[in-house]
Amino acid sequence: MSETPAFPAVPVPDLEARREAVARYAALAVPAGGLGVLADLGLWLASVQGACPPRPPARARVVVVAADHGIAAARVSAYPAEVTAKQVAATLEQSAPVAIVATVAGASVRVVDAGLDRESVLPGQERFRVRRGSGRIDREDALTEAEVEAGLRIGRALADEEVDSGADLLVPSSLGVGATTVASTLVAAVTGAEPVAVVGRGSGIGDDAWMRKAAAIRDALRRTRDDRRDPRALLRIVGGADLAVLTGFLLQAALRRTPVLLDGLVVGAAALLADELVPGAHQWWLAAQHSPEPAMTLVLQHLQLVPVLDLQVRHGDGTGAVAVLPLLQSAARLLGDTATAEASGILPIRAVTG
Repeated sequence: MSETPAFPAVPVPDLEARREAVARYAALAVPAGGLGVLADLGLWLASVQGACPPRPPARARVVVVAADHGIAAARVSAYPAEVTAKQVAATLEQSAPVAIVATVAGASVRVVDAGLDRESVLPGQERFRVRRGSGRIDREDALTEAEVEAGLRIGRALADEEVDSGADLLVPSSLGVGATTVASTLVAAVTGAEPVAVVGRGSGIGDDAWMRKAAAIRDALRRTRDDRRDPRALLRIVGGADLAVLTGFLLQAALRRTPVLLDGLVVGAAALLADELVPGAHQWWLAAQHSPEPAMTLVLQHLQLVPVLDLQVRHGDGTGAVAVLPLLQSAARLLGDTATAEASGILPIRAVTG
């Protein structure tokens, strides 16, 4: 494999801003620990924004990366491959779950065609297309080396575009029939898990499709045995256009000091690879919700992330993450606007009596 340039070191979130937030919480007119996880969210926001009190995220951006996967031909999904294009159309028409929830949370949604299996590219998106579809990973490589590098560059450029246009929080997500099979294979390769430990129900598959999916992951995983410590090689062998773009997007968001809400197994698999390429990138990410996909549990354990909620949302279009956004906005307002104990006169007995 040809040499590839190293990425810069990821910056560390602002520990001083976090300390200031801890002190501010201690001064509020609420019982110690009274705000629970909302306080934890405020601390995270303060550290990734480098400010106390933090600002409520006002320009959250969902970036939906769409691509098709050759492994869909193995009948590992409840849907045929052509459904990806229909899911994309529903998202653009604002009738898909993520688009609906985004209107409630005040987020905007962008759809990117990284690898849909059709000749025409979404209007104006030629520069984001890595390739048409991806190889069937149980039999052939998903991408070429050049396509992996192109996907990483595209993902980084997407993150730069969003940050430069004012996005203050990013929600990467994905659409693609067969994508959870690819993601599960990547998770097994990175974490060392057995194939059976990562096979989930994905699109809602029954037992027969579950067994086909397990066999596909097993066969694909065998093809990675000599390359499991090389994220770029894994993207080439068992990844896909969407995974390469999402990996670049996630690592660049961390390099640009921009907070990210993680949700969905495909994004989770990309996060594992991004954190391998840029160690410490996970410090800029917040796990939105617990997924019933077993591979996502492994992702969170590996990245040492604790999900905010237990919504059990399996759909990977970012719906679960966007549902958490109002909690982040509330956490910022609580830290910034709640009266202090001194100003309100609401003091604990120990403070009054000395």
